[in-house]
Amino acid sequence: MRLFPLMAALLLVLTISGSAAAQDWIEYENRDDLFGVNLPGEPEVEVTTYTSEFGAVLPARIYRAEEGRSRYSVTVVDYRGIRRILTEKAASCPAGAQTCAGGGEAGSGTGNWRMDHAGALVYASWRLLQRPGTEATHYNLFFSDLVLGHQLQLANADGSRTFVSILMHQDRLYIFEGTRPGELSPPLHFQLSVRFLDANGNHIRYRELYCNICPVPPLSR
Repeated sequence: MRLFPLMAALLLVLTISGSAAAQDWIEYENRDDLFGVNLPGEPEVEVTTYTSEFGAVLPARIYRAEEGRSRYSVTVVDYRGIRRILTEKAASCPAGAQTCAGGGEAGSGTGNWRMDHAGALVYASWRLLQRPGTEATHYNLFFSDLVLGHQLQLANADGSRTFVSILMHQDRLYIFEGTRPGELSPPLHFQLSVRFLDANGNHIRYRELYCNICPVPPLSR
């Protein structure tokens, strides 16, 4: 598992400051969007939408919590309707417009839904890399709870740093963001607590790496 250099050094020994910061946190779990994460209190929830790379308007929710000058959020985007949405959208494409209509079900999918679905992690990362007033200082492939994803570290114009984990599980895109003042350590108590749940609220744990567009690996006991 690849991690930020500082995070890798801290995995074996939890820092005193990190432990103190997490003392009053809660183990938040959400059965609607099937995830769990440690947060500094119950989050505020915003119902919104997310426009995908090929123009599908997808339902999304953002969960936000704060602790002093530190901010935490989880954005969950529901990609389960991507095929239907882009197939319907393609019906109004001008004749011969491949970039709109896609390459058919054997290729990129009607309306490019296959490409949109497969590229969700890349597109979410690209959007973050284009965020105004930020500079990417780290970007890598990683996994959390054996679910494959992308990880970024951004330096912000106000001196703060944002640590991002982007994961996709069961056709839901998850964007975990922790922003802390530059003098503070990374929010390990947030990042390392990510977990995925089944419909009954049980923690899902795989025996092998999970990739959203790959065959589902067996579960651990």
